[in-house]
Amino acid sequence: MKYILVTGGVISGIGKGIIASSVGTILKSCGLHVTAIKIDPYINIDAGTFSPYEHGEVFVLDDGGEVDLDLGNYERFLDIRLTKDNNLTTGKIYQSVINKERRGDYLGKTVQVVPHITDAIQEWVMKQAKIPVDEDDVEPQVCVIELGGTVGDIESMPFIEAFRQFQFKVKRENFCNIHVSLVPQPNSTGEQKTKPTQNSVRELRGLGLSPDLIMCRCSTPLETAVKEKISMFCHVEPTQVICVQDVSSVYKVPLLLENQGVVSYFCQRLNLHVEMRPRKMLSKWKEMADRSDRLLEHVSIALVGKYTKLADSYTSVIKALEHSALAVNHKLEVKYIDSADLEPTTLEEEPVKYHEAWQKLCSSHGVVFSLCLFMNPFNSSHYSRILLVLFCVGVCLGMQLAVCEFARNFCLSFSDANSTEFNPESQYPVVIDMPEHNPGQMGGTMRLGKRRTIFKSSASVLRKLYGDVDYVDERHRHRFEVNPELKHHFEKKGLQFVGQDVEGERMEVIELENHCYFVGVQYHPEFTSRPIKPSPPYFGLLLAAAGKLQSYLSKGCRLSPRDTYSSSSGSSSPEADISEPKFPSLS
Repeated sequence: MKYILVTGGVISGIGKGIIASSVGTILKSCGLHVTAIKIDPYINIDAGTFSPYEHGEVFVLDDGGEVDLDLGNYERFLDIRLTKDNNLTTGKIYQSVINKERRGDYLGKTVQVVPHITDAIQEWVMKQAKIPVDEDDVEPQVCVIELGGTVGDIESMPFIEAFRQFQFKVKRENFCNIHVSLVPQPNSTGEQKTKPTQNSVRELRGLGLSPDLIMCRCSTPLETAVKEKISMFCHVEPTQVICVQDVSSVYKVPLLLENQGVVSYFCQRLNLHVEMRPRKMLSKWKEMADRSDRLLEHVSIALVGKYTKLADSYTSVIKALEHSALAVNHKLEVKYIDSADLEPTTLEEEPVKYHEAWQKLCSSHGVVFSLCLFMNPFNSSHYSRILLVLFCVGVCLGMQLAVCEFARNFCLSFSDANSTEFNPESQYPVVIDMPEHNPGQMGGTMRLGKRRTIFKSSASVLRKLYGDVDYVDERHRHRFEVNPELKHHFEKKGLQFVGQDVEGERMEVIELENHCYFVGVQYHPEFTSRPIKPSPPYFGLLLAAAGKLQSYLSKGCRLSPRDTYSSSSGSSSPEADISEPKFPSLS
């Protein structure tokens, strides 16, 4: 097993996740099996109770793990399926050690950070690195480990010490360290500054880790003199200083690393035996990068939600839309709309903001409702008329509120319809909490992870987009559900529940009759979207918004030749070929 540790300096949010994913991608393109681990130094057990404004979205895995959004990057780049134990936190480590102490596993010894916490970290990494993450169930050969935060943070010290010891335990030829640092370029001088990187590397070396590669984040390509200066003061060769400048698409980052000899360095440094031949997987990445730059036609999608002030709150949704837009040959424009700005109360208090929000919504080609929160859910027939015209996807809470909206405007006796999440005393609770939901404890108590959805209608548009399958397996994260006792009231009025759970008790997919594309899903399809395998609900939205949905369906769910990837592009599996984007069952 080869271990590649990615650390960061100067500032957080510098791009370690994308760089770690890109490193894994270029190694996987060589035919190696790669896994990834993200270490978060916070004391939380997992990311499940975070506000999206704290760390961005909470990514959900097949096993129900609520993890950092960087694991979403790993899955999308490497096309792998991770587990909750691939996200290691201080909370998990301390909980594990304390449980052992309570059982008496330490035989009366004083439990300390060194050696007990540091040993637990090393054992966790070594055990998790061996877990297969590819469909072929083969044990990984390379493990990329990203250490969150920045070098010098007090909370990350036990992890730094653990890896200082770890490099000797697994031997030098099996461990290397990539340090990601910032090279700022002040507008006043235009000069690239190396001092922050020098200080960051000095601190890392003082803690016992010496970087093998220094990856410099910068706005423009590094000048040769700057590279040589970093090399001289940071004790590395100039070829070990890698420039990762700002690029127009994240698909270009693996190509940047490849072009600067990163694979060759790993082969020499880690004694990797791989064939240095043209690789189909990287050809695919190059084509995607080139294609994204060539797109001329635009499509705009309004993203209506509660946390739109921070784009990272909807990272997976944005990526799913980007994957789908690329597949239909359109450049994506996302219009972020705070759901509260559409409220009647905003009209009274800030009319300009209210009208701007509505103008954004009405001028978009399609709408995604995700994590919406309306104080007065859809209390307007005007809003209802807008939805009947636009192409829409409601995700999780978005689907629930679409049901509330439909009940209020199309079921005459349900004018007070609401979710018990907002009004526990509602006379018509069309959305209710699930029986197994435990309101006394927040963490890990939702309906989480991969669940099966059975399609009940052969005429369902979404079923056709999934490849006309009988069922799909998608990831869930919710506490409330549509009230199954009221199902027949909605279906009489034209809101069809075309997808349900295995028992037929939970409503999973809704479609509006006689509407080109109005769907809602209780699950989160964005979590399984991949660059060459777009998520079908989002893909359908982009097809509809681009005016191609009916043609796509009439042709047996095939795109025209100009909208497909070339046969030479390769797939995410090193040896597989792909002639067009894949839209199979996600089961």
